[in-house]
Amino acid sequence: MLADLHAIEPPPDMFPRDLRQRTDQFLHRGLSQLDELVGSRLHRSDFERALDELDDLLATPWPTTLLHGDLHLGNVLDGGPRGMVAIDPKACVGDRCWDAVDYVLAGAGRTDDIEYRLHTLSTEASIDADRLYAWCRVVAAATAISLLRHGEQERAVDELLALAR
Repeated sequence: MLADLHAIEPPPDMFPRDLRQRTDQFLHRGLSQLDELVGSRLHRSDFERALDELDDLLATPWPTTLLHGDLHLGNVLDGGPRGMVAIDPKACVGDRCWDAVDYVLAGAGRTDDIEYRLHTLSTEASIDADRLYAWCRVVAAATAISLLRHGEQERAVDELLALAR
């Protein structure tokens, strides 16, 4: 599905949002929720480090493509004979590793952990494993906030925080 999505050329000037805008929005939403989680194990420095790493990733020349922008497990449906169908896009243009991050991080706290998913997905979708890992580090603290807010999976939060730091 990732390869099919990323094979589509972005229409010129149709998508002014780039990946920096999408990622900044995501990380700043996590920062704004940090204050709600008083006493949590997350720290402002986790997000400051993520923003620094984001700058490093985006400063590195890398091929860009049209992205779904919000391709988590809830935004993919079984389309029967059509195969998997992505819904509810937040379209932007950028590094195709971005669309794979949620699938890797969904392995946190599971037997098919982050490392297993990272290597399997990067191989199957022909995505650079080191770059995908770097994107996962950028997003890990914000993903941990989401789990903490819903009172879920202590083990998953621990794994995400270890990745973020």
